[in-house]
Amino acid sequence: MTTSFLFTGGNVLDAEAGILRQGLEVLVTDQRIAAIGTDLARPDGVEVINLAGRTIMPGLIDCHVHVVAETLDLWANMIAPASLAALRSARVMEEALRRGFTTLRDLGGADYGLVRAVNEGLLIGPRLVICGKGLTTTGGHADLRQRTDDRPGLFSDRLGSMGLIVDGVDNVRAACRTMIKEGANFIKVMANGGVSSPNDPIHSIQYSRDEISAMVEEAENAGLYVAAHVYTDKSIARCVELGVHSLEHCNLIEPDTAKKAAEKGCIAVPTLVAYDALALEGEALGLGAAESAKIEVVRSGGLRSLEIMRDAGLPMAFGSDLLGQLRKYHGMEFELLAKVLTPQEIIRSATVIGAKLCRLEGQVGVVAEGAFADLLVVDGDPLSDISLLQDDGAHMPVIMANGRIVKNALNQGALQHG
Repeated sequence: MTTSFLFTGGNVLDAEAGILRQGLEVLVTDQRIAAIGTDLARPDGVEVINLAGRTIMPGLIDCHVHVVAETLDLWANMIAPASLAALRSARVMEEALRRGFTTLRDLGGADYGLVRAVNEGLLIGPRLVICGKGLTTTGGHADLRQRTDDRPGLFSDRLGSMGLIVDGVDNVRAACRTMIKEGANFIKVMANGGVSSPNDPIHSIQYSRDEISAMVEEAENAGLYVAAHVYTDKSIARCVELGVHSLEHCNLIEPDTAKKAAEKGCIAVPTLVAYDALALEGEALGLGAAESAKIEVVRSGGLRSLEIMRDAGLPMAFGSDLLGQLRKYHGMEFELLAKVLTPQEIIRSATVIGAKLCRLEGQVGVVAEGAFADLLVVDGDPLSDISLLQDDGAHMPVIMANGRIVKNALNQGALQHG
């Protein structure tokens, strides 16, 4: 199998600077970018890919996914056998990869087994950054039990479950330590009500200050951080004060809180497409009136939240949070972001900022020597036309993940040198 590739005749997109660097070649050896320059040496056996003026850019990073949520029916996901849930997750991951997403940050559900499967080449998928299960209070977001169901810890041990019900400081500490032992790269807390859970209004504040502080301490003791599911300004401000680093959603954030979050070095992950997609198809897929009302509450603040966070200087990483059948709307997030942000800002969110949040700075999200060879070839310049990153990879004739060609519509008969 070819392990060396030379991309020639194209332009390299510098995501940090927001410019195209003309006429550079990119040499990939094994899993890494070995060299960038002009007139690079051709190693024996290298496959030469002529870009004919196209753009080569970093693979995209989605910082809010749930790969185990193969269907919008979260109960069905939970009760699926582990083998079936794993294979369904593999399909979700492969679909994302073929849209150009070479790194996924999973916010509840994916386990270390899926990480290993990607790393060992057992499945074709993006690299995974995981939290294990999202931690939720009794009756909180990710507690999917109905009011009359008092069975404890329902299905929390299943791969298809996205959450773990845990209450009290000591239990929270133990849960964090368990997630870390099982391979978590960060800790996820449900700190606000959610759309999909049956018993918690959006504005409900979840977990005590002591419980969240315990999570932050346990994460930081392990060199990790806490990510919080938050919508309301009150909950966001509380999490920022308590040391939470990653703020997921943030639809109802206010300017003062956004400024404080920026000063504390937080990163936000807006997921606007999730609510537009649910508004389009949620009712047909089984969401009730209560869930639909919640959707409109958070959806109404989406674009305003982008303006507030941008103006406050709060970094934003690209996220989607699309579950099940709604994955087909993945590219719509670019369209929604473009109503407020520039193409350069959007690309940075899906590359450089995402890499920082994944603790993979300099390794992914960049075209740089020594970085992982997660690369896209794009028909045109995404800095001028962000829609080139939509349409399920239709404008991406070449996709490379970890030095492996996943898609190559340019080389039908690959040219081998040497």
